[in-house]
Amino acid sequence: MIKIILYEDNSQLREGLFMLLNGSDGFLVVGAFGNPTNIIEQYNSLKPDIILMDIDMPETSGLEGLKMLRQVSADVKVLMLTVFDDNQHVFDAIKAGANGYILKKTPPAKLIEYIQEANTGGAPMSSSIATQVLKMFSSIQNSGDKQHDYNLSERETQVLQLLVNGYSYKMIASEMYIAIDTVRSHIKKIYEKLHVNSKSEAVAKAFKGNLFN
Repeated sequence: MIKIILYEDNSQLREGLFMLLNGSDGFLVVGAFGNPTNIIEQYNSLKPDIILMDIDMPETSGLEGLKMLRQVSADVKVLMLTVFDDNQHVFDAIKAGANGYILKKTPPAKLIEYIQEANTGGAPMSSSIATQVLKMFSSIQNSGDKQHDYNLSERETQVLQLLVNGYSYKMIASEMYIAIDTVRSHIKKIYEKLHVNSKSEAVAKAFKGNLFN
């Protein structure tokens, strides 16, 4: 059973998501709130596996709530559920530790699929968001900014790019025709070379500098 907390200030949408997820096999909504002002207390008491987080909320925004949460937990999966698909919001969310970025217009069946993917280690993004990510990498590559040399091997660079594109460990193994333990080994080395501790930090660092030749 995947336990979920919803943060959405639109009461009608919040109720719709609550009914959708609670009515789906393998899902249980343990909390639904209008903003994440009390996110630490709610996380500690409800122990969710997944958090669906709106970005634009009163009192405390989704990005602020995400930053607060990451101070106490790097493990819980957080998916930003939003109407925004511009570069800055995507970058800010990933930099703050989001595990995925999904548009509110996502069809219900696809939303269920994204949540399941995140729960198994993936980093789901709506297709238009993935397009924005690719554009960001293109602009980084074409800019005159000095490239940071982290001495990533060709294989490690490929793994990092697949992580950025939202691939789970299993999907990376399939794409590269390698064992999942080999994927884990590559990712461990990537974290060491980038001096990061999580997938979201690695992706954020990839955004900051041109890591791809």
